[in-house]
Amino acid sequence: MSERKTIEGVEYMVDSRGNLVMVEKIKDVDLLRDEVVEEVFKASKEINELIAAKKKFMIDSVDTFLQISAEQYDVSHGGKKGNVTLTSFDGRKRVQVAISDVISFDERLQTAKELIDRCLTRWSNGANSNLKAVVNNAFRVDKQGKVDSKRILELRRLNITDEDWDKAMEAINDSIQILASKRYIRVYERVDDDKYTQMVLDFSAV
Repeated sequence: MSERKTIEGVEYMVDSRGNLVMVEKIKDVDLLRDEVVEEVFKASKEINELIAAKKKFMIDSVDTFLQISAEQYDVSHGGKKGNVTLTSFDGRKRVQVAISDVISFDERLQTAKELIDRCLTRWSNGANSNLKAVVNNAFRVDKQGKVDSKRILELRRLNITDEDWDKAMEAINDSIQILASKRYIRVYERVDDDKYTQMVLDFSAV
C-alpha cells in the first residue's frame, strides 16, 4: 500500500502531492485501486529482479565457459567477451551472446551534413529524389533532438563516388562516440530439421 502515517491515533495516507489525507475520508474504490496497483507493482518488481539475476547467471556461465575453452590454448580473455554463439551437442539448442554499442555523434556530424548538402546541391539537376529522401530522413531528429544512429550509419553503405561525399563519410566515422556497450543473450531451439526459433525472453532492458 501507499505510505501511511498515524498521527495522534488517526491514520493518514500521503497523496500524489505529498498531502496527508485521513484514511477514513478516502473512498473504498480509491483504497482498492491503490491496493491493486501496489500488488501488481510488487509482483512486477520481483519478476524484474529475477530476470536481472538470471541474465547475470547466464552471461557469467557463458563467460566462464569461454575462459575455460580459451585456456585449452593458453589464452586468457580479458574484459568483456565479444559476440559468440554456443550450440548444444545434439544441435537442438543454441545460446547467443551479442554486444551492441550505444553510440552518439559529436559536432563533426553537422560538418558531414553540410558536405552532403553540398553534394545534393551540385547534383540537383540529376540527383535521384529517393537519395534526397534517404539523406533527409537520416538526419531527421526525434522529440529529444537526437538522430537515428542506424540511419546515419547506413549512409556509409551507399555506393557514391564523390570527393565531398567521401569527406562526409569520413566526418561521420570520426564523429562516432561510443557511450556504452550492452550485452544481450538470446536462446534458440531447433523445432524442425533446420530452423531455430528464439525463446521469448525480454532481457534487453535489464
